[in-house]
Amino acid sequence: PQLPRAKAFRMVGSRSQLRPASRPKIVKKKSNKFVRFEADMWKRMNPSWRKPHGMDGRFRRHFKGTPKHVKIGYGSNKKTRFLMPDGFVKFCVNNVAELELLLMHNKKYACEIAHNVSARKRKAIVERADQLSIKVTNPDARLRSEEAE
Repeated sequence: PQLPRAKAFRMVGSRSQLRPASRPKIVKKKSNKFVRFEADMWKRMNPSWRKPHGMDGRFRRHFKGTPKHVKIGYGSNKKTRFLMPDGFVKFCVNNVAELELLLMHNKKYACEIAHNVSARKRKAIVERADQLSIKVTNPDARLRSEEAE
């Protein structure tokens, strides 16, 4: 038997109906990440991409059987480059004044409250975003812990 899944977030007011002006299909040319060559061999090696510089390295010299290199051709379409799956572009907000910048652009940008904003200011930002009909990607971030206590 399947267990009922808990709701990940709550939808309040008009937030559930917010839709972007246009929602083009996002096409990724490569679904998996480019990892640093031989980063899987050592735990101490960070897997984030680094360009190979070795004098005799087979990876730098593009030998057969080595992984693909980062190239400009793998770049995303300019129109969909920073789009989230819901069709909005993220815009980081630290206070209510910065939220006002999105007044005329609420069909393209969704606001994301910065991680270091206090619970009190978060509440004010979420309320103002509801008035301006701006989507907030993380409206419940610090409010959950406050309500539990």
